[in-house]
Amino acid sequence: MAESIQKNWLRLQVEKAAKKGFTRAYETVKVDPAKFVMQLRVAYGVPVVTLSGLYSVDMRQLEDVADSVIRSGMRVAAVEGAGLGLGGVVTLIPDLSILAGITMRTIQKLSLVYGFEYNTDDEIAELWVAAATAAGVDISRELLEKEVVSRFVPKVIQKIAVQASKEVVEKWAGRIIPLASSLIGAGLNYYFVRAWGERAREHFREKHLQRRERIRAEEAGMLLTEEAK
Repeated sequence: MAESIQKNWLRLQVEKAAKKGFTRAYETVKVDPAKFVMQLRVAYGVPVVTLSGLYSVDMRQLEDVADSVIRSGMRVAAVEGAGLGLGGVVTLIPDLSILAGITMRTIQKLSLVYGFEYNTDDEIAELWVAAATAAGVDISRELLEKEVVSRFVPKVIQKIAVQASKEVVEKWAGRIIPLASSLIGAGLNYYFVRAWGERAREHFREKHLQRRERIRAEEAGMLLTEEAK
């Protein structure tokens, strides 16, 4: 009985913290696309000057970059989790707030790796659909079409927070033990970003392949038109 009450309390705290963290990430976290394209060229050797060029890059190279982005997010999350984890459950709320920002930066970078920006309302909405997919939440197309982004994103964040509280609370319950919480915090943050990053990568990869096929079909159609002239 006492354990059930404790978990319910912890789940509520996680849900509130996750909602606050992802809301803050929505308002403040934004990876600059132009700088990231430069990073793709300089750090990863991807021969592009614009995001549209990514649709002609070898898929194996894009997969390698995506792997690197996820690993980088995992390392940052692990270090952050080890530091704040020393406080056990006391640091749960600031920990989740920072972790939400790390997770959203990772998802934004994966979006850019596969050629998707987030400047328009539709693009922002799609980014949060990917975040929901990463959290294991299914967002219906009907909801996306009916809502403007200013109302759509908060609803998605609430769904993500609820799902995150279910996923995290069982794994993070051990953080109430301060002596072990540093190692547990590092390991769980590492797992969190890896799991969500992999799910987001699959979402963007599938959309990228679909668009790549459309581009090929359009180019083939244009070539046939030119040949017919």
